[in-house]
Order: sequence, then structure tokens, then C-alpha cells
Amino acid sequence: MSDNKSTLDELFEDGRAIDEALKEAARDARRLHKALGNPMATWRNGQVVLVPPEDINIDDDSEQEPDPAE
Repeated sequence: MSDNKSTLDELFEDGRAIDEALKEAARDARRLHKALGNPMATWRNGQVVLVPPEDINIDDDSEQEPDPAE
């Protein structure tokens, strides 16, 4: 059990694997919304905005970044 805990601690300390997993999950969510023809909620200029499926950019992580002004 201590081996698992140290591995988990290392993952949290480094953070890169977690960041990559979150980016992949967000990309998968964008892909699914687009494929199903559903709009997707995102945060832009301090507001929640619905992005139509035809405007969802699957490979662009910058669209889902938090608003730096907030």
C-alpha cells in the first residue's frame, strides 16, 4: 500500500500526468458534444456561453481556458 501512496504522491507533486488527463477529458467532451450535435457550455469574458456544435473546435484547448480577467 505504501508503494501506491508514494506513486500517487509523486503524480500530484509533478502534476503533468494529471494536467494531461484533464486536457484529454476536455477534448473527449468536446468531441462527444460535436458528434452528437449538442451545444457546449464554456466560460468566455466572465460569462457562461453556449457554443453551437458546428463551432466547437476539438483540438483547441485555449477555448476552454479560464478567463484571466476573472
